[in-house]
Amino acid sequence: MKDTGLINITEEDFINYEERKRARLINSLSGFKSANLLGTISSDKKTNLSIVSSTFHLGASPALMGIIIRPDISPRHTLENIRSEKFFTLNHVNEHIYKKAHQTSARYPRETSEFDSCNLTEEYLEEFHAPFVKESNIKVALKLIREIKIEENGTHFLISSVKSIWAPKSALSEDGHINIENAGSICVSGLDSYHSTSIIERLPYAKP
Repeated sequence: MKDTGLINITEEDFINYEERKRARLINSLSGFKSANLLGTISSDKKTNLSIVSSTFHLGASPALMGIIIRPDISPRHTLENIRSEKFFTLNHVNEHIYKKAHQTSARYPRETSEFDSCNLTEEYLEEFHAPFVKESNIKVALKLIREIKIEENGTHFLISSVKSIWAPKSALSEDGHINIENAGSICVSGLDSYHSTSIIERLPYAKP
């Protein structure tokens, strides 16, 4: 058989991988993903910050975003705060803060704020209830609309409405397009690989 240079990893193969190896493989399969920090606050005013890569656009009218949160078989302070307070923030990670952002994935105790432990700054804009990350360049205020538990693996799908957006003037085009590369946003692959981006081309609306 001709050597194609490809390796075939079957379902049986990766099921038999050690747990962390399997997680690294499957997490990197979908390619580059957005890197964002979710800012939340509890009912007793304790703040929390966590990095997520499963954030995506759900629709523009109304403006909705979807977020996948891992199973809450262990304490999920971010999820608990969102359930309790409904309001939270999404903050793009950039090359100046990616190491600090990554550190927020550590399991800090509830009484410890990742803002303090990871040397990031709380920022409150237009009296929005939840904290933003001051060092982030693109920031979004969100409100939880609905939570759906995904029975197959215990993850939580959060449907949220976009309440407000902050972005650099230089990154916003007249037609509404946000140049996230111009704003310094970076992306992530797998669980721990961070990447800068380089635009190839912005194409016109496709028609038959």
